[in-house]
Amino acid sequence: MHIVILGPAYPLRGGLANFDQRLARQFMVEGHQVEMYTYSLQYPGFLFPGTSQYSDEPAPRDLDIKVVINSVNPLNWRKVGKALQRLRPDLIIVRYWIPYMGACQGSILRQVKKNGHTKVVCITDNVIPHEKRPGDTLLTRYFIKPVDGFITMSDSVEKDLRQFTDKPSRLVVHPLFDNFGEPANKQEARLQLHLPDEPIILFFGFIRKYKGLDILLKAMKCLKDKNSRIIPRLLVAGEYYGGREEYEKLIRELGIEDQLIMRTGFIADSDVRWYLSAVDFVIQPYRDATQSGVTPLAYHFEKPMLVTNVGGLPDLVPDDQVGVVTKPTPESVAAGIEQLYNRGEAYFLPHLKEEKKRYSWARFSEAILSLIK
Repeated sequence: MHIVILGPAYPLRGGLANFDQRLARQFMVEGHQVEMYTYSLQYPGFLFPGTSQYSDEPAPRDLDIKVVINSVNPLNWRKVGKALQRLRPDLIIVRYWIPYMGACQGSILRQVKKNGHTKVVCITDNVIPHEKRPGDTLLTRYFIKPVDGFITMSDSVEKDLRQFTDKPSRLVVHPLFDNFGEPANKQEARLQLHLPDEPIILFFGFIRKYKGLDILLKAMKCLKDKNSRIIPRLLVAGEYYGGREEYEKLIRELGIEDQLIMRTGFIADSDVRWYLSAVDFVIQPYRDATQSGVTPLAYHFEKPMLVTNVGGLPDLVPDDQVGVVTKPTPESVAAGIEQLYNRGEAYFLPHLKEEKKRYSWARFSEAILSLIK
């Protein structure tokens, strides 16, 4: 088949771009012709809270990426839509993760569908966003109309989708992020990152309010106050997406500076394997969630996890097998960290190795193609 993936890709950086590129490679391995259409401008500056939208990594040489979409320019939407209409791919796979993209993507897809040939499948990261803005519902309804089918990656997103449409959908787990290299030896990774040789837990990814870093910081204070048997260091690896001053103030008020290792710049793709390999456990203290790209990353590097019982997270991390599921409160998260260390990494590893078999890219691509068959 001739497939176009419409969504973030190089030179954009981050989890969505990495996902789309890994999916393109899966379809290429299966013998399909794949092109990627990505954004020359993804967000205007006022909507992007990080330092840069663009990668410093080398461009992937094996992918056909066209950097052509301007998310704020309706004339561009029409131009790109007409080009894709004439191209007549068999399938367009589009990412939907924020309603802001609804006008741009919905307009492009309406133009494409005029060719009477191309099918459209949407990978739906979120239908109802974590951070809501006026107009979200209208933009989502506008986007959904030209889409033929949907892939969701959690029950919560599937339920949200049903508030908008009864079009066909498939629920399939987020596949492994296996494109960052193989796991490294823990001691080697710690030397690479200049980390101490002591218990270390990891909070990984962009720092946003819904991800609950403040809950985890308070949990670290709980462990300190109760003089827990093991008080690990918390490695925070990821870029602030707003609220930096609030977190820094909270850290000072809690008096836990000596328990933290703060690496709060953007983590380059080439460094991801070192961070995941260097730690004992991965902590996801989210106060709200659909699914998380950190979970399949932890699966790939075979790191047991703590997740909170929100959204689709508990479905992905069987409690006391792959990790620990807690309430999104500091006390519960602190108790969960203690449980992880009391069990030990070796206890979780057999379950983790077995569970990760569900997270294959072949299963994900098969689900997409089943929607248009």
